[in-house]
Amino acid sequence: KLNTIYKLKIKKNKKFESNFMSNKFQEIYDQSIKNPEKFWQQASEDVFWFKKPTKILNKSNPPFYKWFEDGVTNTCYNALDIHIDKGRGEKTALIYDSPITGNKSKFTYKDLKSKVSKFAGALKDQGTKKGDRVIIYMPMIPEAVIAMLACARIGAIHSVVFGGFASNELASRIDDSKAKLIVTASCGFEPGRTVEYKPLVDEALKIANHKIEKLILFQRKDHEVKLNSPNEISWEEVMSIAKDTDCVEMKSNELAYILYTSGTTGTPKGIVRDTGGHIVALKWTMKNIYNINADDIWWSASDIGWIVGHSYIVYAPLFKGCTTVLFEGKPVGTPDAGAFWKIISDYKVKSLFTAPTAFRAIKKEDPEGKFFSKYDLNSFKSLF
Repeated sequence: KLNTIYKLKIKKNKKFESNFMSNKFQEIYDQSIKNPEKFWQQASEDVFWFKKPTKILNKSNPPFYKWFEDGVTNTCYNALDIHIDKGRGEKTALIYDSPITGNKSKFTYKDLKSKVSKFAGALKDQGTKKGDRVIIYMPMIPEAVIAMLACARIGAIHSVVFGGFASNELASRIDDSKAKLIVTASCGFEPGRTVEYKPLVDEALKIANHKIEKLILFQRKDHEVKLNSPNEISWEEVMSIAKDTDCVEMKSNELAYILYTSGTTGTPKGIVRDTGGHIVALKWTMKNIYNINADDIWWSASDIGWIVGHSYIVYAPLFKGCTTVLFEGKPVGTPDAGAFWKIISDYKVKSLFTAPTAFRAIKKEDPEGKFFSKYDLNSFKSLF
């Protein structure tokens, strides 16, 4: 009898919870549609501004809307400096795990800021300034994230090119972006093979009509390559002479980055994101869509060459001040179909964001989910 009453209460509570969530969603949705300026003005209060915006939305020239038009901010400041200012500099910002190489490392917000600030200085030393475009053609290593944030720090516009692309795809993006500098690495690792980046970059630079002024190359251990000209310089060398660099002030509608479509329908299209709206929207999503708080561990199993990687490996989790995982591996083959569960177990990941393709690959290798039961997944609350 008591058991029946208990079950009825649970059912009633679940119904209440479901109705509450449904009503809450509708309420937030309605606010965003009926009064978008007020809605996003309130969201913008959660962001650092050198100058707070007073003009929230300029819709005088549709569809070219301008958000937070008179606001002044900086992407890198919102990703790193703000958390240090709030006394959270010792919080782990980034966890790097590479099952192929066996390398693992953790970076606090202070660690990451130190490296980003110095590489921003290195970019300036090589003549890069606000508004210049920088191509980043790198594997899933911390230096790729550092390069992205360093561009944001000095107001350079990065264009990350997926490391799996061949020379002609890289060349088309060099030509379209008119990039001043390229940041790359000696190689990337795939299950069972090493992808040599330098020959691909050399070929792209020959094909491209636009000429890159400088190349910075990160030498991966035991896979060092020869640099061919005075315009090519190693990551280690530029970092050894670079000085720390402060964030530049960016108007809200100045560009944060360019990211190209894959080019499956003709010439790749460069999609641009401006600075202010990008920070406000992404930071808002971390709590309101993904229920991530600053003390949580978040993992987006994507690649920084894609929009999901930009948004949810690098920017959104760092804006939120939580811990983000950078995984240089695959769902299967690094070393097996338990790779995802091992990462979640090892680092106490709360939520995973990935593509359905990953689960198809895992299910093919482990149809009965035997690997799933091998790991402690008590921390794992949500899959997106």
